[in-house]
Amino acid sequence: MSMYKYVKTLWKKPKAHFGTEAWKNWLVELRSRPAFERIEKPTRLDRARALGYKAKQGIFVIRGSVSKGTTKRPKFTGGRRPKRYTRRGTPAKSRQSIIEMRASRKYPNSEVLNSYWVGEDGKRVWYEIIMVDRDHPAIKSDRTLSWITTKKNRVARGLTSSGKKSRGLVR
Repeated sequence: MSMYKYVKTLWKKPKAHFGTEAWKNWLVELRSRPAFERIEKPTRLDRARALGYKAKQGIFVIRGSVSKGTTKRPKFTGGRRPKRYTRRGTPAKSRQSIIEMRASRKYPNSEVLNSYWVGEDGKRVWYEIIMVDRDHPAIKSDRTLSWITTKKNRVARGLTSSGKKSRGLVR
């Protein structure tokens, strides 16, 4: 069995493998971080490699968080009877595709390759997003990644794996 398969089994039930206290402490540490943070290496190396991550220039990883729960729409300007005054609703997209879109807006010179789940608590969910700098010479000369230099705004068009899943193309 390869090393990645062993690492994958650790992330099936992270509380059991890392210990409940260590897992809680790590989530507490994540809560104090900003909404988007560029990190040196992926936390889940097995998942990142499976989704296309390579340790080379032009590819970087961002850890981002998104809040759980329903969305709250703006307050109405006109009057409503109380029965019709609902301001909450569930978004049509998954949390993962929402965080990918936010990351692509935060880093406009880069393209989202993919993302994966890292952790969650009662209020927030954390994902790590693999970003590719499409203008980097190392990416342009790489024959497995050079296709991304011509593709612009993949996230908005729903071409990442979570976008395809929310569109009903992949199970």
